[in-house]
Amino acid sequence: MSELKLKVPFKAPLNKVDTENQTWGCRANNPDICRNNGLEDICAFASSESICKQPSKAWGKQYGKLKRGE
Repeated sequence: MSELKLKVPFKAPLNKVDTENQTWGCRANNPDICRNNGLEDICAFASSESICKQPSKAWGKQYGKLKRGE
């Protein structure tokens, strides 16, 4: 999948596989400086499922807001 399609805006609606602890695609504001960028099976860009398994600490709060429809 193209890298552009995996860059998901932080405030974009939730994807069906998004949870408090993972996101489909990368929701980092700047993936180039993410400490997990390129880590196999952790980073969305280096995962066969395109899932980020260690989103930022701010993601948990944002997930709650999106889940509640805020």
